Amino acid sequence: MYYLADVFPFLRRIKKLPVSRDQLILLIAAINELFMGLDTYLAHGLNGTIRWNEWIPIIFGSAAGVLLLLAGLLAYRNRNLASLIATGVFIASIVVGFMGSYFHLTRGGIQPYGALAERLNISFLIWAPPGMAPLAFVLVGVLGMSAAWIEHPTNSGILKLPGNRTLKMPYSKTQAYFLMVCFGILVTLVSATLDHARTGFENPWLWLPLVVPIFAAVVSFLIALKQHPDYSDLVTYITAMILMGVVGVLGFYFHVRYDLTAGGKIIFERFLRGAPFIAPLLYANMAAMGLIVLLDPEEKGA
Repeated sequence: MYYLADVFPFLRRIKKLPVSRDQLILLIAAINELFMGLDTYLAHGLNGTIRWNEWIPIIFGSAAGVLLLLAGLLAYRNRNLASLIATGVFIASIVVGFMGSYFHLTRGGIQPYGALAERLNISFLIWAPPGMAPLAFVLVGVLGMSAAWIEHPTNSGILKLPGNRTLKMPYSKTQAYFLMVCFGILVTLVSATLDHARTGFENPWLWLPLVVPIFAAVVSFLIALKQHPDYSDLVTYITAMILMGVVGVLGFYFHVRYDLTAGGKIIFERFLRGAPFIAPLLYANMAAMGLIVLLDPEEKGA
């Protein structure tokens, strides 16, 4: 079920890619871990000092990215061992993500020990450390764990585990990927909306990263519910992902332009404390993941 070729038939005439869909997702997961470590370092370095618990995602992101790249090379010799290493990294990524959200929310957004009426305040959520941002580690963890194990037969939802064991999932791997794309878009949407709410949405361009991901998330969720999406479903989904990519590139441009001086000079401090220039690329990142899901799911040696 090569969905991208269903929309663009000429793709079937192109020689098969040297890597599978799952391997591409694992590669993106490794790159994401590296960038999340860098992004966390830049964000936590705003106050000039990084607390002990803030070093966890910084060090983990870098180490996880390297380990996943090494596991990818190992997979050519021993797929099961590489999958076990990757799974361990992704489980740790999920733990780091939930820990990060807890620390962010309790630091500013939610006061668990305050008066009942003061435990949750929307204005606190807007100005507090972004509570949804660490969930990116969770998304990468869940996405990566799904990609680490071969599904056989294709689109059956049955994963092959070591020792000739199998695990039956409630959905096919492709459907699960669509749901994960939906979740990732929602995390990106909430995080960006809370960040942009600080400006009061006075700039009309700020409505674009609010409206487009809502559309993309709904489309991703609905297509995940279908075992056999039709042509119009796939065209709508591809359109949504392209729009997400465009929003990401535009956001990156506007954030960088905002951080530059009037004369176009680059000052590192402005990039550190101004508009987060890496953040809009999450939209493009989700667009890339969403389009990769449409590639041929067949695995070599499955």
